[in-house]
Amino acid sequence: MTRSIWKGPYMDSHLWKKMARNFQNSKGHQRNTVKIWSRGSVILPAFVGKTVEVHQGKNFVRLLVTEDMIGHKFGEFALTRKACDHKKLKKK
Repeated sequence: MTRSIWKGPYMDSHLWKKMARNFQNSKGHQRNTVKIWSRGSVILPAFVGKTVEVHQGKNFVRLLVTEDMIGHKFGEFALTRKACDHKKLKKK
């Protein structure tokens, strides 16, 4: 079931404050990326063109936000499961 339209998109308040603080001014001494632990937060149009690092469970995945990502959640772009590779047996 999706979120009600009247509630608006879900965004953690601390994440919004962190993004505003780090990306408001583009001075050299500020970080270019923001680490995000809130995988359930929705990507808003204000994040387009920014680089963020989304927590994957063990490490962070660097992500450049584009216009196509608006409305999706940050967690959709940082997979938490490893692909299973079965080794081939050598024939003797």
